[in-house]
Amino acid sequence: MTFQQELIDWYYKNKRDLPWRHTKDAYTIWLSEIILQQTRVEQGLPYFHRFLANFPTVGAFAAASEEQVLKLWQGLGYYSRCRNMHATAQVVVNDFGGVFPDSHDALLKLKGIGEYTAAAISSFATGEPRAVVDGNVFRVLARYFGVYTAINSPAGKKEFYSLANELLHRNNSADYNQAIMEFGAIQCKPKSPLCITCPLSQDCYAFKHNEVSTLPVKLKKAPQKHRYFNYFICRDDENILLQQRQAGDIWQHLYDFPCIETLEMLDPQGDAFVEALADNFGANVSYTLLSSKKHILTHQIIHIKFFELKNYIFNFSKQKKLNWVSLHKLDELPQPKVIHDFVIEFLL
Repeated sequence: MTFQQELIDWYYKNKRDLPWRHTKDAYTIWLSEIILQQTRVEQGLPYFHRFLANFPTVGAFAAASEEQVLKLWQGLGYYSRCRNMHATAQVVVNDFGGVFPDSHDALLKLKGIGEYTAAAISSFATGEPRAVVDGNVFRVLARYFGVYTAINSPAGKKEFYSLANELLHRNNSADYNQAIMEFGAIQCKPKSPLCITCPLSQDCYAFKHNEVSTLPVKLKKAPQKHRYFNYFICRDDENILLQQRQAGDIWQHLYDFPCIETLEMLDPQGDAFVEALADNFGANVSYTLLSSKKHILTHQIIHIKFFELKNYIFNFSKQKKLNWVSLHKLDELPQPKVIHDFVIEFLL
């Protein structure tokens, strides 16, 4: 039996029952693909249902405000994906008459849709013979065929895409693509793969040569940047001071508290911290440390301290991005997960 048919037979017996596998609708498939980028199925599934319930059509998605969309996305991370989705929905309504495109080449013209996503949507919606290559596919191909070229190098991407297209089952591309991705997700897992029960192990290079833990090869990433955020909780009866983050940094257009970012972790009792606080909130300000958190993102680690302030003075003419918000409406605003978790624990 061929490599392709082994995978398809395995898929028919072992595939998970996922809602986007019961439709050929390009819009629904697009929702699932974007939500599941860099997200486990178990984590992404509730978001998929939430988005589809709130925006059953691309027109409904396009008509929503960015704030509504970001709130639904809250906690999923990589917020640029969400903003790109919203922009794409509006383009589809304005330029495609509200009909979500389902051909590979048309999909590539949309914001936030790259080669992988275009291939996945076109393959699953129409059966267009396009090879889908994600992290699961990289892993299966590297192990089975013994490919040592780094998967995150230009040469590696070229080699793996070439191999994937060569192997593509032209008459059943949709099921084959689903099969190899599902196989990588639940059989040929990154850690502790199920090699003993694997139907491909007899011809798998990595299994035969004891290289399962070595493949695929990946170039080391640049070290994560460390940043230090000092958040200040300023209350006035039932109101709290918030800012909306702007473009050019993490958490664009999400809401958080007044913040002083420092180059290193400052001692809350040290002169540098006290001076910075007095410069921003007046000489008579007093403060209490409420919580310390470490928030890990893909490329940076945010070290966070939350302080509650008393006797503060604030110059709104200099800090126009800050506004008072009712505590009762706080949960309606999109926030970074670390802020949302703090709000639940300390403010609501």
